[in-house]
Amino acid sequence: MTPEPRDASDTALREARATVIRRLADAGVPDAEVDADLLLGHVLGLSRGGLHARLVVGGSLSGDELSALLPLVERRANREPLQHITGRAPFRALDLHVGPGVFIPRPETEQVVQIAIDALHAVADPAPIAVDLGSGSGAIALALATEVPHARVFAVEKSPDALPWTRRNVAEFGGDSLTLVEGDLADALGDLDGSVAVVISNPPYVPRTMMPVDPEVHLFDPEMALYGGEDGLDVIRILSQRARSLLRPGGLLVIEHAEHQSGEIAAILAADGWRGVSHHRDFTMRDRATTAVR
Repeated sequence: MTPEPRDASDTALREARATVIRRLADAGVPDAEVDADLLLGHVLGLSRGGLHARLVVGGSLSGDELSALLPLVERRANREPLQHITGRAPFRALDLHVGPGVFIPRPETEQVVQIAIDALHAVADPAPIAVDLGSGSGAIALALATEVPHARVFAVEKSPDALPWTRRNVAEFGGDSLTLVEGDLADALGDLDGSVAVVISNPPYVPRTMMPVDPEVHLFDPEMALYGGEDGLDVIRILSQRARSLLRPGGLLVIEHAEHQSGEIAAILAADGWRGVSHHRDFTMRDRATTAVR
């Protein structure tokens, strides 16, 4: 196949890609090549695979496409999260809407939610109840609702900045089995006390004095979703108490946390009367989640 001749104002796609990679790498962006591909794909409406296919046949960028791309590259070079720029964040089988004010779901949380999914599948009830406390974008609750469709799932969120994103994602992906509750995880869903099979949460757990290193995190992620008090465990203490009320006997609590917090969380849970406290590692072999049985 002979490529169509380019207009004089067009820019070779391969040349543009190389320029974007250099700009992002010079700015210290991790995985500059991946981000360059995703930014180009966003502008061109292509997947990363589709972009590479176009590179093979000698594709180009029009003047308008280049004009759309360049400010996005500068935003990323200034360390604005890629997900804020594209407006989307992949999470398991979902492609969620995200932006300023909501915590961007992380790949490690995909592993944590699998624990809750497996637990729900193991429940004999025809419609087991699961609760996601502090839902943010809705990622965890939506994964539960879409991958365990016979479950009844409740997502609790109170942040006025995060809620527009939660509502949007729940409306697009949630279906009839997912209910969004706008309220505080400390006292939400009192009518479900003693009936829930699984409670899961990715709470704020960063100690107030430990600013995250990555600019994408400490400059752009909402403080409400990051910081958990002086030792990072304030919300987890509340979560332990609330989950004990929500869960039925034998129900499972799943908490995501930092790798250094396993021991302290185990002590909190033991003091509150939880049984079977276990820690779970992520793919990097770091403690990433703790589970306990009501």
